[in-house]
Amino acid sequence: MAIQIQTEAGPNEPTTGSSVNGTVEQVTTDQGNETEPEYDDGDEYGDNDIIDHTTFDQLLEMDDEEDHEFSRSLVWNYFEQAEKTFEELDQAMKELDFPDLSRLGHFLKGSSAALGLTKVKESCEKLQHYGNCRDATGDSEITNSEAESLIRALLIQMRKEYDEAENYLRIFYESQEGQ
Repeated sequence: MAIQIQTEAGPNEPTTGSSVNGTVEQVTTDQGNETEPEYDDGDEYGDNDIIDHTTFDQLLEMDDEEDHEFSRSLVWNYFEQAEKTFEELDQAMKELDFPDLSRLGHFLKGSSAALGLTKVKESCEKLQHYGNCRDATGDSEITNSEAESLIRALLIQMRKEYDEAENYLRIFYESQEGQ
């Protein structure tokens, strides 16, 4: 399924390329500058891309015996926190509140990293940079218009990554019931 992300582009404002499965192929400004976001091409991830097992296994080691109640409660709290954060991100995007977008990216990055959710954490870090009008690495400045286009595409990607991680974790905990 192709998604076309469109923005109203004026002089020197970015226009976006087509998007497949929520990922941007390129962003180009009228000045000819091109930014290649480092988003995935929509291929299925192996579970190593969804979760860092070293980090997640450390969390599981904190559980009493084999019931996984402690880690499960942390994961379910994360789900609630992430859903609320996505709602706040949507509102901040409507208002084009770049500092809030950066703050929310930073916030979700920390909790995602604590669970070992690699892709979500990496996207949150990019959001943090874009919200500060910096490129994906935080090294170079970008315009507000470029940041807006990149953030719009990234939020789609982040949601997809979060959904994959949530599904993976729910299946994991369901498989642990009764063992």
